[in-house]
Amino acid sequence: MGQFEEKREARVRRHQRVRKTVRGTGDRPRLCVFKSSRHIYAQIINDEEGRTLVTASTLSKDFARAGDRMKKTEAAKVVGTMVADLALAAKIESVVFDRGGYPYHGRIKALAAAARDRGLKF
Repeated sequence: MGQFEEKREARVRRHQRVRKTVRGTGDRPRLCVFKSSRHIYAQIINDEEGRTLVTASTLSKDFARAGDRMKKTEAAKVVGTMVADLALAAKIESVVFDRGGYPYHGRIKALAAAARDRGLKF
């Protein structure tokens, strides 16, 4: 097993451990973040119904209009702003944050800070 597989499995274990306690409800859905080496994705999920309420990513058409060549952290800020705007439009004001097993720094922290600045409560 290579180094990449070990890191990925450790992240998945952390995520599963956190997901035992972090649940999205109708009042407070879960803001789930996933990042790949190139893109970042954010979803707001109601776990009681098993429904994704809002989604935004660097692959969204709205993101392409925001700017094409930017650093990954800048892109995460734009995605955080997009997901917060879409959530507020869907009358979602408060969420529980699920960092997906990633450390809370860099792109994850930038996305969360941008969503908070836009008015989404964690």
